[in-house]
Amino acid sequence: MRLLSASLLLACLACAAFAQHYVEAKDPAFPRLKYADSLVSANDRCIVSQAKLNPRMSPLYVNGVPIGFC
Repeated sequence: MRLLSASLLLACLACAAFAQHYVEAKDPAFPRLKYADSLVSANDRCIVSQAKLNPRMSPLYVNGVPIGFC
């Protein structure tokens, strides 16, 4: 029973990670992310390191606008 519930939890987490995906941008090296709630990230690169956004990282919402991270 524990194995079944653990497998189900992992499957749900894996699906959540794929809910966000890259969308086209002016600079192909730095695409924006579109999240499961259909909102697109306000930034096109990581605020901290200026690297490409990571779709596995959850956004931080500021005034209802998602901010992506690396």
